[in-house]
Amino acid sequence: MCGIVGVVGERNAIPVLVEGLSRLEYRGYDSAGVAVAYQGRLDLCRASGKLVNLREQLRQKPLMGFAGIGHTRWATHGAPTERNAHPHVSAKVAVVHNGIIENYLELRQRLTAAGVVFASETDTEVIPHLIQQALDRGLDPGGAVRAALRQLRGAFALGILFRDHPDLLVAARRGSPLILGLGEGENFIGSDATPLVPYTRRMVYLEDDDVALLDRHRVAITDLDGRPVERSVKQSQVTGEVTEKWPYRHFMQKEIFEQPTAIGETLKGLIDPMGRTVASTLLQGLDAKAISTLNIVACGTSYHAGLVARYWIEDLAGIPVMVDVASEFRYRNSPLVPNGLTLVISQSGETADTLAALRHVKAGGQRVIAIVNVPESTMAREADQMFQTRAGPEIGVASTKAFTTQLVVLAVVALALAKARNRLTPQREQELVGNLLQLPAHIEQVLSQDEAILAIARHLMHATGFLFLGRGTCFPIALEGALKLKEISYIHAEGYAAGEMKHGPIALIDEELPVVVVAPRDGLFDKMISNLQEVRARGGRVVLLSNGGDADNGHAVAADFALDLPRCGDFVDPLLYVVPLQLLAYHIAVLKGTDVDQPRNLAKSVTVE
Repeated sequence: MCGIVGVVGERNAIPVLVEGLSRLEYRGYDSAGVAVAYQGRLDLCRASGKLVNLREQLRQKPLMGFAGIGHTRWATHGAPTERNAHPHVSAKVAVVHNGIIENYLELRQRLTAAGVVFASETDTEVIPHLIQQALDRGLDPGGAVRAALRQLRGAFALGILFRDHPDLLVAARRGSPLILGLGEGENFIGSDATPLVPYTRRMVYLEDDDVALLDRHRVAITDLDGRPVERSVKQSQVTGEVTEKWPYRHFMQKEIFEQPTAIGETLKGLIDPMGRTVASTLLQGLDAKAISTLNIVACGTSYHAGLVARYWIEDLAGIPVMVDVASEFRYRNSPLVPNGLTLVISQSGETADTLAALRHVKAGGQRVIAIVNVPESTMAREADQMFQTRAGPEIGVASTKAFTTQLVVLAVVALALAKARNRLTPQREQELVGNLLQLPAHIEQVLSQDEAILAIARHLMHATGFLFLGRGTCFPIALEGALKLKEISYIHAEGYAAGEMKHGPIALIDEELPVVVVAPRDGLFDKMISNLQEVRARGGRVVLLSNGGDADNGHAVAADFALDLPRCGDFVDPLLYVVPLQLLAYHIAVLKGTDVDQPRNLAKSVTVE
């Protein structure tokens, strides 16, 4: 969601803030702003729209200050206008905020009754006024912040400036992530590491209800009662180069082409490549034979990864699997059965609905395994066990390499569960692990067909709707292909189980509707071809993704466009077949001129419910 950056040091904060905000653009936003404390003033600059608008305002009216905060806003309360952009201020306090204050209406009414005049429609604006009231009662900055936080319900990550303390920066969090960066003669805050790594690799990850006071030389962290707390300093693995897309045109394109490397990195530590076996330490302290049922909980693309995993785990390990959208899981009062296991999946490890589901099942006594890309995230810390998808930072809002690395981890977990339950022979294990190890090379082959996929995109870019069909493990891949196209091209698309086509979607098919058929040569191939023929009989335009020479045989005659993909084994087909769908969505979006890396209304990490 929103991006936060802050600095206190010995140089003008504005260039650091603006550069930091540019590195946070990938999170999605609709306005931006900065504030600095300098010579008894709080100076503010805000703009709606893209960061270029803020840069222009700062060019016309430069600001100066050694302590500053910046923010990119993704609108929740209030329209995406300049007056609703952060920072928000009172007479002596400026605040940037990521999260939602659930009791803001109650607080706003109370503050209004006390004479406060509000300048915005946001929930955030109550915070500087609450801090202001505490300052007026004689509390120091740290005490005033703690007093205000005790009145808030909801989620927040906060950066706070004080007019009368121009060398002080305060940070606090509850529910939303916030990081401190420790520099030399300067210290920083950020909603993630990307805006901080050009200046420091030494990071402190704040925990819930931490309040941190930073000046240029030191950092002091307390709890809500003012008691000092210690948080470890970690060396960030993020590099400044992650926010550079050269030589690619977009981050999404770069990240699609990084998938062979990301998959290879993720496989390290999960399997023994020499013996082609699952790592013996994979399921720490877990009695796999006793597992009665398995819940998989996730959102968006991660949910689709869970749907693929259900096929793998039920087939290989024989464990009943339920897959839920996290935002629904807690509210349907699903019974948490004894000896149940829950897998939560999240790229950021901070997705609000998934994190709430994790806490729900832990409170119910279930063991939780988290599959995340950020090992310092809240989910990673709170789960009983964490598997890291070593995708590296993913800047594009539409997930690509995070998805395929999630699938890799889930595939290995399925193998490990099957092995622990004595349902996997050594020969079968070596075969399936071998399929995984060969994936990077096979995906490279798919990426080499990029020009052919671009040519298909040119033919289909003017379509107003798409249908994606798949069966078995490739049904969730059809869902993911439709989601990718919707996210970045704004074309309506639906993913369907091919056998369900006759139960409704077939009514949509005419000569204008492209139908993308995901049909590897597995046990369901002949049924998929029958579905393809039904589409052709009604004039639909067919894009066929298959293998084994289908681009050159009779099946391709029934398709308007065909891609011949490598044979890599049914087990890993989902990982391979999603790549051309990512490229197809990418090329159509580029041809239509949309903002591929920052699609409208979307945020990279959804940290509010």
